[in-house]
Amino acid sequence: MSPRVWLAAVLIGAGAWVLAGAPSRAAAADAESGAAVFAAKQCVRCHVPRSEQGPGPVLEEIRRPQGAMELAGRLWNHVPAMAGMLAQRGFQWPSISASEMADLMAYLQGDALRDARPDLYKGQVTLLRKNCLKCHSLRREGGRVEPDLAERRGDYESASAWAAAMWTHTPRMAAMASSVGVAYPRFTGDEMGNLVGFLREAAAAPLRGTGGAPKR
Repeated sequence: MSPRVWLAAVLIGAGAWVLAGAPSRAAAADAESGAAVFAAKQCVRCHVPRSEQGPGPVLEEIRRPQGAMELAGRLWNHVPAMAGMLAQRGFQWPSISASEMADLMAYLQGDALRDARPDLYKGQVTLLRKNCLKCHSLRREGGRVEPDLAERRGDYESASAWAAAMWTHTPRMAAMASSVGVAYPRFTGDEMGNLVGFLREAAAAPLRGTGGAPKR
């Protein structure tokens, strides 16, 4: 079944998602601990207050009230430039755990309550327009890079879990996209939230009449 046809099955499960509400927010994060993460991961080398001079976007631009998924999208967008700058300066890519990411996002004022409810149709459109299936697959249709995006995974359950997983994944993904001639996807507004909402529902909803996950 193609990703386009699969949307119909996904939307059947959306009613239950709406009745149950959006996934619960991640465990309580701590902005003060996030400030420590921001310093420990050397973010302070590039992101300084507007009154100072630094190579990256000023602190006031990245630390402001915003949706958590919106922030996850901005972090994604930031990866290629940051990876290149770190490589030039001889620094390694910093690892960030899910709990550290939750604290960091709290420090940067990312709040899940500011995110709009995911639009599953728009999420599917984003999946296709961003060429995600050039590399990855959905229900085993599309590219061959693991994992299949319809697999059940905890990364879909919160913005911080998703951002932490993508933080680890995106440097390699950006290099791979460049090698195969695929433009690195950028996300604005609610696009990341819509995409993750669609993938979450695709991973949770079985095909009609199967009584379970589809055969592969």
